[in-house]
Amino acid sequence: MMTQTSPKQAYLHAKQQTEFVDDASQTLAIELLEQCYRMLHKPGRARLQGVYLWGPVGRGKTWLMDMFHCSLQVPARRQHFHHFMQWVHRRLFALTGTAEPLNTLATELAQDIQVLCFDELFITDIGDAMLLGKLFQAIFDAGIAIVATSNQAPEQLYEGGFNRERLLPAIAAIQQHMQVVALDGGVDHRLHPGAGHQRYWVNNPAALTAVFARLSGPLPVSDKPLQFNKRPLQALKYSKSAIFLRFVDLCGQPIAATDFIALCDRFPAILLSEVPNLSGKTQAAKIARGTEDGVERVVAGDRELPALSATDDSVRRFIMLVDECYDRRIPLYIDAAVPLTELYIEGHLTAPFRRTLSRLQAMQYQRFV
Repeated sequence: MMTQTSPKQAYLHAKQQTEFVDDASQTLAIELLEQCYRMLHKPGRARLQGVYLWGPVGRGKTWLMDMFHCSLQVPARRQHFHHFMQWVHRRLFALTGTAEPLNTLATELAQDIQVLCFDELFITDIGDAMLLGKLFQAIFDAGIAIVATSNQAPEQLYEGGFNRERLLPAIAAIQQHMQVVALDGGVDHRLHPGAGHQRYWVNNPAALTAVFARLSGPLPVSDKPLQFNKRPLQALKYSKSAIFLRFVDLCGQPIAATDFIALCDRFPAILLSEVPNLSGKTQAAKIARGTEDGVERVVAGDRELPALSATDDSVRRFIMLVDECYDRRIPLYIDAAVPLTELYIEGHLTAPFRRTLSRLQAMQYQRFV
């Protein structure tokens, strides 16, 4: 008989807290997570279905998945989805020349874990889209259960993407092996009132200076350039407790997701100053053609590239930074040129930035850490 707190028991305990807001869609989700949990811990279990939690930002998807993950008494891995895909690409490179490398990768995974928990399953890369059908099926065939969160229903993933038909087998595998539940209760639980803790200021650089002094205390402080994955990074100053950077020196540079991971590995708090208004006018979309049909538009061979603004690369890096800090519970202190709700209101990345805005708003409460 299991004595460890199950996902449902943890959820019922949370409901007893005075600040809890009841949500019918969460109740359905926790029942499905409970079923998955009990099947995972059942001796001689048959293959089970995972759970796919999707809905708008702030509906509690990550909170529910983490509740499930913390309850597990079987080997599991919990990762942001884009971190997992980076690992997959590295592992496939190492398996170059191996017959059926995806099956080999899935078999290796099954030797270490029984459950994969993915946060923010979101696909923008054609390379990932091409891999996922066979990858997901190999993972399911290896007996690994997947529990995932996403802002999109399975059938909406990579919608409008180039060669989207390559993703359809992955969508079919999700629908076959995972129970899909929409968390559409209409409540952004990240914004439920609680004790506030300001971590965002407008044109107030002195606020960050004071925060850095408080966090660092008597610790030694340096302004020497840092190295992350062999890339130089210039900080205004840093100590063992915090790092203080300018936006242009972090998000304005060719920083990769692995650099943000390393940054959060090293520093328990990040301060970012001089964050500009990130909105940008979108530029006209362009048509991509082959060399032989470059004069006239050819319906079968053309594809329309998305309209981009000059700031999009910096915005993407900022989104990665916020995601990493949020997932790791690393407080991010910001001094910006505009209020938080005006930080990004126009541009090609408006949809993914909605999650970023919600996460930054959640950081303005004590409960974040």
